[in-house]
Amino acid sequence: MAPETPPFHCQGTDAVLAGLSSSRTGLSAADAEARLACHGPNRLPEGRSRTVLEVFLTQFRSPFIYLLLAAGLVSLLLSHMADAVFIFAVLLINAAIGCFQEWRAETRSRALRALIKGTVAVWRDGRLQRLPTEVLVPGDVVQVESGERVAADLRLIEARNLLVDESLLTGESAAVLKHADAMLESVTPLPERVTMLHAGTTIQVGRGLAVVVASGDSTTVGQLAAELERPDAPPPLVRRMARFTRHVVVAVVVVIALITALELMRGASAGDIFLLAVALAVSAIPEGLPVAMTVALSIATHRMSLRNVMVRHLPAVEGLGACTLIATDKTGTLTQNVLTVERLWVAGAGEVAPDAAASKSLLVAAARASERAASSGEGVSGDAVDLAFLDAAAAHGWCPDDDDPALVVARVPYEPQKRFAASIHADAEGLVAYAKGAPETILSLCGHVAPAAQTAVEYLSGAGYRVIAVAEGRVANAHEDGLGGLCLLGFAGLIDPLRPEARGAVHAAQSAGIRVVMVTGDHPRTAAAIAGQLGLELTPDAVVTGAELAALPVEGFDAATSRASVFARTEPLQKLAIVESLRRDGHVVAVTGDGVNDAPALHAADIGVAMGKAGTDVARDAADLVLADDNFASIVSGIEEGRIAYDNLRKVIALAISTGVAEVMMVLVATLTGLPQPLTAVQLLWLNLVTNGMQHVALAFEKGEADVLQRRPRAANAPVFDRRMIEQVLLGGAVIGSIGYVFYYFALATGMEHVAAQGAVLWLLVWCENAHCFNCRSESESAFRIPLWHNPLLVAAVIGTQLLQIAVLAIPPLRDLLSLQAMTIAEGLQLGALALIVLFAMELYKMFRRRHPING
Repeated sequence: MAPETPPFHCQGTDAVLAGLSSSRTGLSAADAEARLACHGPNRLPEGRSRTVLEVFLTQFRSPFIYLLLAAGLVSLLLSHMADAVFIFAVLLINAAIGCFQEWRAETRSRALRALIKGTVAVWRDGRLQRLPTEVLVPGDVVQVESGERVAADLRLIEARNLLVDESLLTGESAAVLKHADAMLESVTPLPERVTMLHAGTTIQVGRGLAVVVASGDSTTVGQLAAELERPDAPPPLVRRMARFTRHVVVAVVVVIALITALELMRGASAGDIFLLAVALAVSAIPEGLPVAMTVALSIATHRMSLRNVMVRHLPAVEGLGACTLIATDKTGTLTQNVLTVERLWVAGAGEVAPDAAASKSLLVAAARASERAASSGEGVSGDAVDLAFLDAAAAHGWCPDDDDPALVVARVPYEPQKRFAASIHADAEGLVAYAKGAPETILSLCGHVAPAAQTAVEYLSGAGYRVIAVAEGRVANAHEDGLGGLCLLGFAGLIDPLRPEARGAVHAAQSAGIRVVMVTGDHPRTAAAIAGQLGLELTPDAVVTGAELAALPVEGFDAATSRASVFARTEPLQKLAIVESLRRDGHVVAVTGDGVNDAPALHAADIGVAMGKAGTDVARDAADLVLADDNFASIVSGIEEGRIAYDNLRKVIALAISTGVAEVMMVLVATLTGLPQPLTAVQLLWLNLVTNGMQHVALAFEKGEADVLQRRPRAANAPVFDRRMIEQVLLGGAVIGSIGYVFYYFALATGMEHVAAQGAVLWLLVWCENAHCFNCRSESESAFRIPLWHNPLLVAAVIGTQLLQIAVLAIPPLRDLLSLQAMTIAEGLQLGALALIVLFAMELYKMFRRRHPING
């Protein structure tokens, strides 16, 4: 078996060129054309775009929608126009909302594709030409310079002070200094591959010559784009509602079949049976539920926006409330995304605060050894370490303009293999050098160093700080080779500090039963230090690196993710693998991200949360939610609103199903006991229309209950219909159905005409369903303890249903349409008194459950 070819980043430039059958003068036009035919254009993968009509039609692929379509068509056949119009309006509204959301998702990869479009300087036929990026092929030699976006994956041949912003792929804000001749291991993680340039990243400073090693979908960013073509993971709400719909379909079919069989045994005509079956089906199917769900989620969307969480996909509102694990970025989300000098050890003084007088000489020396570049209209920019020292020195009143630029006679720029930077200045006494860099490098340039210095380095490194040594001293000449015999000034510990509110937000998430893990491209020690400050659990195996994960089989990978709190030095597609592993472990996963490297994980997660300020368009398009302030604390606020939204959905479902149960039960018992039907098909349809539509929507406006963030998360596979919901639905339905049936039985037994009895039962059920909507305001709290003014819309809905019922009874054409007889307001109030039984029956149930809660 032939030996495996090593990755390009660890091969020498001559070996890379030879392997690609190229040279420093590039390819010939004929060779490039042949390779273009083989490899294809340098474009990212594009799936087949759907038309708006195709997207719209997919919104009707659901068993619940099929039921509603059938009910609407039958209503049309039976000339029940009001019900048909209502049902079809529900379908169109929901289809329009879903179509809008999915059509926006069709543009998800467009921002990615724009990353590598444009022109590039390419060596073809021995001369430099400006060509479209789409014609780049492996083996092409290109020239890059500051301000350009890299068009393909490149192996550097030459690099001159080449500083590259790779945050798009790595998520880390610090620019990377590239070096063509660095010797790297094959397992070197992507953030440390200083010999490579990756498509979509940006050249900040410098120039370089490089050879194309991958183009189009073979590039790192191309592989990420391919992941975005995978189908979305359905949000938890969609999965739960699909299961709920199946249960409703089965229940409706069984009940209708039973009643049809009984009516046939009684000798009823086929027409009457069909009409009754249709009415029962429409009564049992909560056609107002999709609108109520949309309203509940829209309300939560508005509430979330007030707390800096922008919602792109409505089902994600509830999904965030259902999450059991948050996989969060470090930089910018938990931290301030500003490298800061936080700890100092000064020779002869020990540890001092950065603002102490004893720290000034060290900080000024470090600032003099730093470089800066002017950014367009935004002050000073440059290497993050340099900027940190410039800011720290400025806090002591030092300004770079105060140093005469003519005194700087030479600079030694930072390079990876040297691991230090220096500046050499001239003064009245001669030459003085200021140097900063890796402790071991700077210490080698110094004379005698106290033993305490090494202890200080170990202490700061162990605490997760990036340690920079600083030294100064007289030198004989202005050459790099003349540096030596310097005096150690001390060490600086740099770190990206936590956001002030981050620790409290993580604690709040943990109190809500949500596991928090951190996924970062940063060094393991730095990541562990931040995790410790956040209060994440740091067991011996809590920190896992990308290299360690890459070496594990699937079983070992899942075991590692199940116990880890910190994933450090991860590569772009590893975040996706981590998310998929956590989902296999049964978690509902919310993922935060801001770069192209995060897009596949955002896309695959149950809930993708992108950054609004620092995030890329690609990340935002792949996400379900966007944080306007890039703040982890806002996620916790979103979780609270998501849980409130789910509570309100359960309230709407409980009301819808329990009233359907009541109507079906009353008709079934009347059929079993040989009574004539208590309500006609038209009356059942009216009852369903007048009560459900208004009250369901009003319940969606309920405020959250006090303990919403103290509850444990719902299990990932928890059904909408859990034991408590089943108990409340069956009890509520049974009580309402029993009240209706008993009243109807005694009304007929005491000589009331059948038509009059039906009219009285209809109004009684309107009252009962009005009373029951107040029971549904909380699954555990007494209805009498929840102030009415917390939801004035619900009070208005109840009043509205009664006014509609009174109008039907008072207006002769409407009364005739429903086959009713006139009734007085006094008679209606007497029926309302009977409906209070529903309220008190549910109060007794809640009292019982508070004393005997359901375990699990």
